[in-house]
Amino acid sequence: MLLLDCPHCGPRDENEFHYGGQAGVPYPAGETTDEEWAAYVFVRDNPKGWFRERWFHVHGCRTWFTVERHTVTHEIRKPG
Repeated sequence: MLLLDCPHCGPRDENEFHYGGQAGVPYPAGETTDEEWAAYVFVRDNPKGWFRERWFHVHGCRTWFTVERHTVTHEIRKPG
């Protein structure tokens, strides 16, 4: 079980949150091909180690925020 530190509400159980995927994925600029759009929608990094991700506090302040989570140990830290 993860304990996420919401920037507004403090530490809370992961059941209060919704996972939003990889953080920092740039929106395609200008005209894009179907392949570029598909890559934006479907292709994400899958590292073994630290990973920046977005979380939404559904049962709290309803705010999106970014955390860094280690994908092996599930250790969580604030992004630097």
